[in-house]
Amino acid sequence: PDVIIEAQFDDNDAECGEDHLKDMLIDDIKKLSLDTGEKVKAVGIGGVHRTKQDDGPTVNDPRLLPDKFLQRTAKVVYILEKKHSRAATGFIKLLADKNSELFKRCAMFSPVDHRVPRVYVSLADCPPDFVTRPEDYSNMLFICRIVDWKEDSNFATGQLAKSLGQAGEIEPETEGILTEYGVDFSDFSPEALECLPQSLPWVISSGELAKRRDLR
Repeated sequence: PDVIIEAQFDDNDAECGEDHLKDMLIDDIKKLSLDTGEKVKAVGIGGVHRTKQDDGPTVNDPRLLPDKFLQRTAKVVYILEKKHSRAATGFIKLLADKNSELFKRCAMFSPVDHRVPRVYVSLADCPPDFVTRPEDYSNMLFICRIVDWKEDSNFATGQLAKSLGQAGEIEPETEGILTEYGVDFSDFSPEALECLPQSLPWVISSGELAKRRDLR
């Protein structure tokens, strides 16, 4: 793009005449043309005539800018591994637009973790009286699993897995955190329990203590 110079002058500048303004324009053009690889000529006071060197860098060429002024950009081409469990803890509420067709089929799930998108869930997964009494579930925690997120939608789609209980209580909050991070907190199997000492109370034998450092 051509270089456009806007000159500001007052009455004093006008009194100095046309030659003074011409000299100012030429000086400014010379400053802008430094290190750009371009040949610039000033022709009269009416404008600027410029000739380019072939394949030389232009004024807006990013190669002329220091690295600290450049914003690196990239594009995701493949997902190697899904690290998130796709499970989230949150609340359900009715959609705002009661006249939409979506209002009759879906509810909105709002995760507690704001890094997780909001999710459309089917009303069939919600409690039977949720549509008629949504205020009863305003403080109820649910687990939702994200199943899809279309490119042209602002919200993901998912399924409600279970109701945890009232928000703020220890057990529902703990179960929600463990589920989100994919921690298996189910009961140990009988095979695992058989590996433990069966004669209780169990104590460390003196021979075993002799081989250990006491860090208690």
